[in-house]
Amino acid sequence: MQTNPQMAVARRGFILGAGATATLAVTGCTGLGGFSMTEALKRLLTLSSQNAFAKLTAPGGFWDSAVARFDVPELFAGSGGLIKTLLSSGVFRQQLQRQLNVVAEKGAERAAPIVLDTVRNISIPDAIGLVRGGPTAATTWLRGQMGSALINAMVPGLSDAIRISGDPVLGKAIAALSGVDIGSVAQAVANRADNSIWSQIGVEESAIRANPQSTNDPLLIAMLKVL
Repeated sequence: MQTNPQMAVARRGFILGAGATATLAVTGCTGLGGFSMTEALKRLLTLSSQNAFAKLTAPGGFWDSAVARFDVPELFAGSGGLIKTLLSSGVFRQQLQRQLNVVAEKGAERAAPIVLDTVRNISIPDAIGLVRGGPTAATTWLRGQMGSALINAMVPGLSDAIRISGDPVLGKAIAALSGVDIGSVAQAVANRADNSIWSQIGVEESAIRANPQSTNDPLLIAMLKVL
């Protein structure tokens, strides 16, 4: 079947026009009001968070992560008396550290939907600047916007996890703390877990920026390649 020359020209014009529009969207020109850049940033934060929480909520998630594993909180390490004696044993200290990292997984389960919901609904005034920022620019910005939201959300879940854990080392350590209740222990773990969560999200953001093709997300790939 022969192609009508006029139709061929029109088709080429349509393709070229569509390509120009796509390029405009990708470069985040002001003609689009920064919409595409904002969407790309939200996708970057969403994927980074999903990847981080998938790892941290898995069995051994905090303990197995080079950036998320945290040491015994100061609540324990800075106390005297019996707990100081217990922690003088390297074996006991490591067992306690491991168990607290296990407990933190429950906190991450509480934190995950809050982060993802925030990313979905948050207003981003300088999306272009954040996408063009350093390896963890978006994560750092989001953490600043959320403040202590994750810590507050994690404490109840961590309190429950500590209360029902039945771990003898954790139970012995808490019993050795004079005048400290489970809520205080949960708060101390939440503070450490909060740092760990944001560190892990930052690592995932850096990985996506370094290899956007791994996301299979055309808009995200285009944005990060352009910038």
